[in-house]
Amino acid sequence: MIKYILKRLGLGLLTLFILIVITFTLTKVMPGSPLQSKNISGDVLAKMEAQYGLDKPVVTQLFIYIKNMLQGDLGTSYKKTGTSVTSIIKQSMIPTMKLGLVTTVLVLVVGIFSGIMMAKSKSPVAKGAWLTGLTLGVSIPNFLVALLLMILFGVIFKALPIIGLSTPLHYILPAVAQGLWPISAVARLTQSSYEEVIRQDYITMAKAKGISKSTILFRHVLKNAMLPVITYIGPMVAFLLTGSVTIEKIFTIPGLGREFTNAIMNHDYTVVMGITIFMGALIIMCNLIADLLCAVIDPRTRKSL
Repeated sequence: MIKYILKRLGLGLLTLFILIVITFTLTKVMPGSPLQSKNISGDVLAKMEAQYGLDKPVVTQLFIYIKNMLQGDLGTSYKKTGTSVTSIIKQSMIPTMKLGLVTTVLVLVVGIFSGIMMAKSKSPVAKGAWLTGLTLGVSIPNFLVALLLMILFGVIFKALPIIGLSTPLHYILPAVAQGLWPISAVARLTQSSYEEVIRQDYITMAKAKGISKSTILFRHVLKNAMLPVITYIGPMVAFLLTGSVTIEKIFTIPGLGREFTNAIMNHDYTVVMGITIFMGALIIMCNLIADLLCAVIDPRTRKSL
């Protein structure tokens, strides 16, 4: 198990390093200087670039950036003078993380429950209705869902707030809009995995031995049926925790997604790099946790690497 963990951790660190190099390179090949402005002369621009270390060779800048990053310093924003990238991420990640956690709970509860109900249902009509709803959930873009929810529950019925995240009620619409697609995916995955496991010989043997239905469900069926779901949940949780740019823009949520798009539009490359690395590290960590959970549930997965 320790060897498996070390291999996965090493692969994650290598992936993060490659992400840093690619992101850093892409920001450097962008035309013009991020500090350039119509009101800045050539001499002043050169001094500012020297202050930020932009006058050094690209390879040197990369090594300096990685060295500072290992010390927790992601640089200073080019556009927000005197503001560190770390502080920008800390401020904007709080609403994004809160919304992501609420959406994750919603996805897991509704998605897994719906998948099990679909698998256990004997009615073709009920299964057809479930399948139609899940297909729509996967097919409709989240921004369209968000706009429909805003118009319906925020404008017409005036039942729920639609701007910000100041109260628990503010989380309902953005969480549903952001989580509809993952709910559908988790439900379909749970259904197919549940139906496959329930047909296995060891389940038939457990029923023949007279083992209670609850024991068969939790100890045998769900334990094995959840493996594909856990594998999917890893990147899904990372996606939800890092936020959706569209959802944050529509519901005016001051999160990572909105900060990221603003940084791109303003050519604030240090902020772009910092948020990209933070999101990448979070995705790698969630995937690592999902792999470890799968390895604990099914030791055979440890041989996959």
